[in-house]
Amino acid sequence: MRPVRLVLMGLAIVAGAVLCGQLAWQHSARAALTEQAARGSEQLGLYANTLHTLIERYRALPAVLALDPELIGALADPVTGDLQRHLNEKLERINAAARSSTLELLDRHGLAVAASNWRTGTSYVGHNYAFRPYFKDTISHGHGRFYAVGVTSGIPGYFLSQAVTGANGEFLGAMVVKLEFPELERDWGQSSDLLLVSDARGIVFLASQPQWRYRELLPLSSADLADLAATRQYDRQPRSALRYHTLQTFAAHSELVEVGQDGDRQRYLWDRRSLPDDHWTLHLLRRPASPVEDPRNAALAAAGVWLSLVFGGLSLNQRWRLGRLRKRSRAELERLVQERTAQLRTAQEGLVQSAKLAALGQMSAALAHEINQPLTAQRMQLASLRLLLDHGRLDDARQALLGVEQMLTRMAALTGHLKTFARKSPAGLRERLDLGPVLDQTLQLLEARLRQQQVQVRLDVQRPCWVRGDAIRLEQVLINLVGNALDAMADKPLRRLDCRLHSDAEQVILSIADSGGGIAQAHLASVFDPFFTTKAVGEGLGLGLAVSYGIVREAGGQLTCANLADGACFTLTLPADQEPA
Repeated sequence: MRPVRLVLMGLAIVAGAVLCGQLAWQHSARAALTEQAARGSEQLGLYANTLHTLIERYRALPAVLALDPELIGALADPVTGDLQRHLNEKLERINAAARSSTLELLDRHGLAVAASNWRTGTSYVGHNYAFRPYFKDTISHGHGRFYAVGVTSGIPGYFLSQAVTGANGEFLGAMVVKLEFPELERDWGQSSDLLLVSDARGIVFLASQPQWRYRELLPLSSADLADLAATRQYDRQPRSALRYHTLQTFAAHSELVEVGQDGDRQRYLWDRRSLPDDHWTLHLLRRPASPVEDPRNAALAAAGVWLSLVFGGLSLNQRWRLGRLRKRSRAELERLVQERTAQLRTAQEGLVQSAKLAALGQMSAALAHEINQPLTAQRMQLASLRLLLDHGRLDDARQALLGVEQMLTRMAALTGHLKTFARKSPAGLRERLDLGPVLDQTLQLLEARLRQQQVQVRLDVQRPCWVRGDAIRLEQVLINLVGNALDAMADKPLRRLDCRLHSDAEQVILSIADSGGGIAQAHLASVFDPFFTTKAVGEGLGLGLAVSYGIVREAGGQLTCANLADGACFTLTLPADQEPA
């Protein structure tokens, strides 16, 4: 009987090993796929961030160029002859500096009057793009964006547009930048992963492998086909439907699919991520790792189950010994976990407190230099006040208190205005204000720098000078102008800053002149152009004066520049507001 029992037990163990091996293989395969899908979702986030960063780098470029006064003036009148060549050359230079693909300027009818690729055989100049959705969106919303194959060049790209408006807000045309992604697709192609980007209709327009481009992931309706024909989005590009079916779903946007027909089928782990800003979808397709298809893993799983059965038999024989040891070990482990958790919580609280103290120390150090001098003066004045009180000189003591009060007011104004200037003002604010205090607050913020560079400040200010606008945005303009003046005078032996503010019945004029040697005559016409700067690389992007010009223009004023005998002079002109709000 004993041999029979041993045989039966052996058969049962072998049968159990085979069954457990099969179950373990299936479970391991599912777990491996789930883990790969989770890693794919994280990796997809990195790819999405790369694409988003690339687009965001150029998002503001058409908006900044739309503020260019020369481009605005060109659209106000017909562009012909030398002016058109000058505009083409200007867009060509800006396009090379910004590293975009192409720049084009469209008039109010969608006709390209200037373009950076004017020298090529596929120049946009003279072509009409009013049928493109980005131009229609620019007319109705002020900006637009659209990915399409170029009808002139045949090269696909992403078009970003911004409305160019006149002084009264009328639509004059559109500034358009085109981005092409050959380097991005080439970088993606070096990876073993398959990366796709599809539009809202499910048409793939970017792919790490060219044969996947223009595949249709979703069925197209007759309205979709009509719209594609009207916009010529994928002009003359052959499209084909992608046939696939889902084998297993892991999450809302992650699944195992089989792509292809009977003769050519491939399995992929397919992850998707929505890009809501552009109504796109980013797809990541990866071949499943070997645990799904390699039969050797089944043998390893069966061996693992067999070893588990063997160790299980040994554990049954020694169960009565290990029971108490397991309980003691579990209790000890719980105690250690609680102890380590308490230590970690204490350490975290200490780190948070240290970070708070460090931040307080930085703020105190930033204010100490400017507040130290008034505090020292107050101590001396309080000592004098004590002597006056001891001698009964009450009138003199009362007079001395005025000096202490002035020092306190100065410190309060310093700290209070720093908070006010940091506050973000609401868009489109147009309140009645005196421009004199705005100039005073600007000089107060830059007082330390003026004192450090030993700049002689001469003021000729008429008060009040009423205008309408946003005090914080106008203060930003003045800080840019005074800051540029200080930069220009940094290495000059004579450093003098002249600020003159006066008004008449129609306008308020503020001029800021320096002794910095002036601006080269060849550069005078370009100082307000975006990305123009004479500073060394790394010290400025050339956007400060362009942004200031846009702020003043939005307030209904003008910002001009001219050279004086020993420096430059910037003049800010705003309409005067003589009537109270």
